[in-house]
Amino acid sequence: MPVSLYTMKRHVLDMTVSQLTGAMADLGQQPFRARQVAQWVWQKHVTAFADMTDLPAGLRLRLEEKLAILSARLAARTDASDGAIKLLLEFIDGERIECVAIAAPQRLTACVSCQVGCAIGCSFCATGLDGLKRNLTAAEIVEQVFWIQAAAGRRVTNVVFMGMGEPLANYDATVSAVRAMIDPDRLGLSARHVTVSTVGLPKQIRRLAGEDIPITLAISLHAPNDALRRRLIPLAVRHSLADVISAAEAFYQARHREVTLEYVLLAGVNDSPACAEELAGVAGQLRCNVNVIRYNPVAALEFLPPDEKACQVFVERLRQRGANAHLRASRGLDASAACGQLRQSVQHEQTTR
Repeated sequence: MPVSLYTMKRHVLDMTVSQLTGAMADLGQQPFRARQVAQWVWQKHVTAFADMTDLPAGLRLRLEEKLAILSARLAARTDASDGAIKLLLEFIDGERIECVAIAAPQRLTACVSCQVGCAIGCSFCATGLDGLKRNLTAAEIVEQVFWIQAAAGRRVTNVVFMGMGEPLANYDATVSAVRAMIDPDRLGLSARHVTVSTVGLPKQIRRLAGEDIPITLAISLHAPNDALRRRLIPLAVRHSLADVISAAEAFYQARHREVTLEYVLLAGVNDSPACAEELAGVAGQLRCNVNVIRYNPVAALEFLPPDEKACQVFVERLRQRGANAHLRASRGLDASAACGQLRQSVQHEQTTR
């Protein structure tokens, strides 16, 4: 039975309804009580046992003692002028992670983290500045959706694993979290509305292809050749671009789900006409979409974003060479919304007081 790592309580968000039934049986309760709790948590999104008014008061107290729903507290919140909301969550062990609510008229996307920090060490990313502290549990990943819904005041419709950490380096927790998100008896999201992003771990991509979860896979490419990828992504020394492409093709063949390439555009680094040519070639080989994202600058790093016109020119070059390319807006520029930025800024404020 799943146990919350830091509270030593069984964590409801880690449990299937069947597992919750077992946990309630351990407390001497009938199966219908588990269904009541599950409905409060997963359908009504109530996160305090005290608010589950159709449960006996004594049972609510026992549940509070034995089970946990949320394990974090809200440490900081920033709201961007474009509607993006950035949350900094702190767990009982003091570690902090970020998640972002990205609102649109017909959807609310939760951008979730899967690790505290990151071991990949991408040279342009704020998350890796302090290295990897620890993996998140599946429940700690899922509870970010609850925090985002509370902050935004509406239901999440889409989830992207594009926050702090490398999802496929925390494989088991990531897959367990995805299962909770798409389980009709739990969050009940459409699997097609869940995107897992990876910097490119071939073995884990192939393993993911064998799972019965028809999610979208996004490859954080950021460079169209091995030489530049090794400069930007240290892990690329171990995994060639050819290996990543081969694994992505295997995922497509197994799941029949189109793979997306994510490409953060860095001024004077990966935005040249030659890079566009090579990237179009990779996209053509995979027959996939390319999302070009203007870099969200990090104060501690030297990289800068190209201007808007240069971004548009880059995307147009891709299209001229047959790539299905899109320029994605960088949301939350005034809310420290790039991965790891809010955590870094809060840490800086606390150490300079």
